[in-house]
Amino acid sequence: MTEKIQQLAIDALNDLKALDLVILDVREMTTIADVMIICSGRSSRHVKSLAENVVKKAKESGISYIRTEGESEGEWVIVDLADVIVHVMQPNIREFYNLEDLWEPVKELREQQQR
Repeated sequence: MTEKIQQLAIDALNDLKALDLVILDVREMTTIADVMIICSGRSSRHVKSLAENVVKKAKESGISYIRTEGESEGEWVIVDLADVIVHVMQPNIREFYNLEDLWEPVKELREQQQR
């Protein structure tokens, strides 16, 4: 089911030309989700539209757990689809919070613990 939701979100983001899409498999690092998708939009309007399209496609597919946060500002919108969390951000916000690099030390620590 996670793969289906992940692909649905990716397709919805690509439909509206999301920028710099990154997919992180975080199932070995946290229990909050299996996959995090991070992308950028060109403006607050684009960020909102990208997030809205993910929500629309999820509802059309019958996904019942959908939560959003940040849509009023349009700088960083989170779409929580339970096992898949989508972060849609303006480029300057994405650069500041640098979520991709935030997860890298966690990944390295987990790998060291498994050795």
